[in-house]
Amino acid sequence: MLSRDEDDDSPKKCGERRRRTIERRRLAAEAAASSVGGGSTSFSSSGGLNVMPESSLQGVRSTVQRADPSSVSDSAGDEAVDNSNNSAPLVGSLAVAGRQRDMEDAITVRTNLCSPEITRRRPVHFFGVYDGHGGSHVASMCKDKMHVILEGELSRVGNHAIPHASGASSSRMTQEEQSIEDSGLNEEWARVLKSCFTRMEEVALNTCGCGIAGFRCSCDRYEPNYMGSTAVVAVLTPEHIVVANCGDSRAVLCRSGRVVPLSFDHKPDREDERARIEACGGRVMFLNGARVEGILAMSRAIGDRYLKPFVISEPEISFTKRDEEDEFLILASDGLWDVMSSEMTCEVARECLREENRHAGSGDPSAQPSTTNEGPGTLFPSQSASAAALLIRLALGRKTADNICVIVVDLKRTLSA
Repeated sequence: MLSRDEDDDSPKKCGERRRRTIERRRLAAEAAASSVGGGSTSFSSSGGLNVMPESSLQGVRSTVQRADPSSVSDSAGDEAVDNSNNSAPLVGSLAVAGRQRDMEDAITVRTNLCSPEITRRRPVHFFGVYDGHGGSHVASMCKDKMHVILEGELSRVGNHAIPHASGASSSRMTQEEQSIEDSGLNEEWARVLKSCFTRMEEVALNTCGCGIAGFRCSCDRYEPNYMGSTAVVAVLTPEHIVVANCGDSRAVLCRSGRVVPLSFDHKPDREDERARIEACGGRVMFLNGARVEGILAMSRAIGDRYLKPFVISEPEISFTKRDEEDEFLILASDGLWDVMSSEMTCEVARECLREENRHAGSGDPSAQPSTTNEGPGTLFPSQSASAAALLIRLALGRKTADNICVIVVDLKRTLSA
């Protein structure tokens, strides 16, 4: 006669328990999908994501962002919206506290943020990674406000600001005309994004940690002076990838297997950054790495009033024309980049996404990637999310000591609105 414990551990009982667990996770995923507006699905780590030790899973979030038709402007009297490219990329994002006690990083993903005149009323998609320091205040403010400010700035850009913006389509332009338009677009996007970062810093520096603007509260009004955040923002249009970077978070593009850097880290010992800091009367000191005044390990950030004018919030802008060979875009905080190179990161993500594309092109419906992976307790809504999770797992295995945020944008696969 088997004891009760032995009976509970029999292969039959174990199999039943495993099937029930998988079914519960599937139902939880469906419930989460139905509860989020705009077709988005969100999956938390609670019981559904065990790719890392549980002690490392503080603040985990994995998402797939889908096209939100309601977010596309279609006001009466406006210029007609071109819906020929009205689709959203498949996106996976993940954020973990890692070995830190507090989570100070933040992520924003907004597909179909708006359809401004600068893109001939075609939708733009927004992705942002914010790495906070001194507290989560500034990163949280950026997460909530940066894309809203950008949308407002874009709404004030008219066709007249861009040469040929309201003229012939790109396919009918001469090479010279296309070059003129790209130059004008580059300048206008740079103006818009620099203004956006400036306004974001004003908001962050004039809002208390409790969320009250103007410090009309009893909190310590000087506390936000010692908080800051990096910001790397990517705006995806049908024809371009525009990246604005301030700090040492990073954006990279994989194009036909090659790494294309879209941002460059702002470190105090970077030659041009060090010259700028010293020209302002500041110092770069080497205490556990190069630091501004021996304190901050980056030379640009939003916030950090106490280190002005040495630490500035002005972003560097890159303007990249999209190509049919573009595969995916990765944005991440330095918790990833400190322990993994851009080349290794892209290689890992590429393998994950190629696996999905192999299944999708096999013609066998049973080979299509499933929402539920019946491995040991894993649950991912897409291979993009799986790639983000694997990158974080590798960073933790390489002993990163920082919070980690990762966004993987699949540029080959889209979800129609």
